[in-house]
Amino acid sequence: MLSTEQLYHKFLECTGVSIDTRRITPNCLFVALKGANFDGNQFAEQAIASGAKYALVDDEVVATQNPARYLLVSDCLTALQDLARHHRQTFTFPVIALTGSNGKTTTKELIAAVLSKKYRTYATVGNLNNHIGVPLTLLSLNEQCEMAVVEMGANHQKEIELLCSIAQPTHGLITNVGKAHLEGFGGIEGVRKGKGELYDFLAQHAKTVFINSRDTTLTAMYRERLKTLRSETTFAEAIFYPGDPVELVQESPVVIYRDVTGHDVTTHLPGRYNFDNMLAALAIGQYFGVSPEDANRAVADYTPTNNRSQVIVKGSNTVLLDAYNANPSSMAAAIRQFAATPARRKVVILGDMYELGDESEAEHAALGKLIADSNFDLVILAGKDMKYALAHLPNAYYFPDKFSLHNWIMDNPMTDTHILIKGSRGMSLETVVQFI
Repeated sequence: MLSTEQLYHKFLECTGVSIDTRRITPNCLFVALKGANFDGNQFAEQAIASGAKYALVDDEVVATQNPARYLLVSDCLTALQDLARHHRQTFTFPVIALTGSNGKTTTKELIAAVLSKKYRTYATVGNLNNHIGVPLTLLSLNEQCEMAVVEMGANHQKEIELLCSIAQPTHGLITNVGKAHLEGFGGIEGVRKGKGELYDFLAQHAKTVFINSRDTTLTAMYRERLKTLRSETTFAEAIFYPGDPVELVQESPVVIYRDVTGHDVTTHLPGRYNFDNMLAALAIGQYFGVSPEDANRAVADYTPTNNRSQVIVKGSNTVLLDAYNANPSSMAAAIRQFAATPARRKVVILGDMYELGDESEAEHAALGKLIADSNFDLVILAGKDMKYALAHLPNAYYFPDKFSLHNWIMDNPMTDTHILIKGSRGMSLETVVQFI
């Protein structure tokens, strides 16, 4: 079996890494991961036939079938993570890690956009932010990079700790701590502890942390670690932002902020919650010497995609599509923001929030109360757990499945309406847009 060092030499002969035979690139390294319903070892031959230079396998029988092209390790996932860690250690440029309950991907993209004005910056592609995605992100880095922005997601404790051990960030940011993945984390305190593992790593290794000074939870988490590590290693420095006065001028339908020079910057993102994401990107840009003009231009030019805070015009209707994911914290923020949006007629189409465990009924019921207090013109709910919101919404339309929802929307066309669509990823509520 190959050691990490031996595997790394083989990796250097390759053009990249793939874990999917449908996405093989010429001379890449195919990694045969296992899943609940598949064994990647069985696709090694197909990967080589499709152009992979080597296939990393952990089945000894498979390995004997093509010893020149099949690289045998004891466990492919562990080998992938160790390979990524080894590759990361060959670079000395800054690696900025970020996690949080909400806003990770948007913040990551804003940070990357700002830093790209001055540095060759590589950032996590899409949502590759877990125990597989982070290694793949790191293995995409090369000597041409000057900066890396690595998004880290987690749905249970010790996951951020693992990702930090692989990525070894030099700088870090937690966007916020909210009610996300409550089932896996074991409640809100579990979320706090799990996300705080990034602070733990940065403190223990004397690295730099960026902290939203207006977030009392994050500030408290920082101070807790100062007390705990008083006689040991602690953060190299803590950058509290916003330091310079950046004023929120307008939050709806899109954010407009006034920068330190007094100029108004109009963005493509709605909501106060996205303003916080912008402040993080501006603070990191300032820290790394990006000019205010370039940073503002990057934030202003950023256009959301992939069902996140997208504004879509459909005839006379304006749709705010925020259907990539949802949890009680992000759903509440979106509803409050939408309620404050000036519009003649406002409709919400909301789907289930997933991974809430025993808290699901209570959290969906609380959401129903918030929606009722917001006085929307029409409320449409979908999914098995949204029925718990109906106690506060006797006039809402409820559909246990999307097929019924699609049919109702087609039969009841809307005009001159602002529409918020939001739900967890498993609901895939973006499919609703085509019927509006």
